[in-house]
Amino acid sequence: MAEAKVVKVLLVDDHQVVRRGLRTFLEVQDDIEVVGEAANGEEGVERAEELRPDVVLMDVKMPGMDGIEALRKLRELGNPARVLIVTSFTEQRTVVPALRAGAAGYVYKDVDPDALAGAIRSVHAGHVLLQSEVAGALLSQDEAGNGGQGRGGSLTDREREVLALIADGRSNREIARALVLSEKTVKTHVSNILMKLDLADRTQAALWAVRHGIGA
Repeated sequence: MAEAKVVKVLLVDDHQVVRRGLRTFLEVQDDIEVVGEAANGEEGVERAEELRPDVVLMDVKMPGMDGIEALRKLRELGNPARVLIVTSFTEQRTVVPALRAGAAGYVYKDVDPDALAGAIRSVHAGHVLLQSEVAGALLSQDEAGNGGQGRGGSLTDREREVLALIADGRSNREIARALVLSEKTVKTHVSNILMKLDLADRTQAALWAVRHGIGA
């Protein structure tokens, strides 16, 4: 029986005591390995490029390059690491830019340690992970904003089913199997969803679904 793959994690936080606490807890997890640390966004990007971790735990507010700018930089570089924001800031003006910059998840620093380990495994598996209050804040902002939620009304019932499975981290093959469709048909549905919602990729589609109560 093959051993479970170890998830390589990079810690990016300007507070050494936070990094030490995270490392101490994560090092007792059999399937998680802390491969490095960084004290700001710029150093975090450099370390992520050097170490190629699976998941980056990223603070938002840091001196110099902050977490959101670091996220954008990692995306520009095509770094495949999944970024999980771990922060004490809960305001929508912090949450939304982080997600739009490419974060795969967002949790608060008071998250239960076991829940944090679960969050790391979840985003590594391809899921989009938001604490319930974060998802609620995003939904409230959309409802109060420029009508972005209304774009979902143009989706067909089948496209909404596909979108829900995208939000659950399913591949085209898995979606095809679940809905008894061909992969080619699923690919067409995904393209239509991205076009109708004016989104760039599956991660943005998954985030949109979570924000609007579809799927995950």
